Amino acid sequence: MKERGITQYDLYEHYEITRSLLDRLRKNKNIEIFTIDRLCSILHCDIEDIVEHIPDPDEMNNNPKEVSEKNNSSSENEKNSL
Repeated sequence: MKERGITQYDLYEHYEITRSLLDRLRKNKNIEIFTIDRLCSILHCDIEDIVEHIPDPDEMNNNPKEVSEKNNSSSENEKNSL
């Protein structure tokens, strides 16, 4: 925003971004993808400039490939025990 010379005041006065939405952004709460698209248009930037994905610790521990490999391994063990 600073690089583009746009303030928070400009966002809610000139671009109809509500103060409650700005508060949600500050507190890292959920917002709609439509809103992110609007912000990108207003700021003339890419989504990567304003959004970062940080996986939850649970997501990091549940790698789908590992889960699949574990499932295949247990299936093989079951077959071998028959």
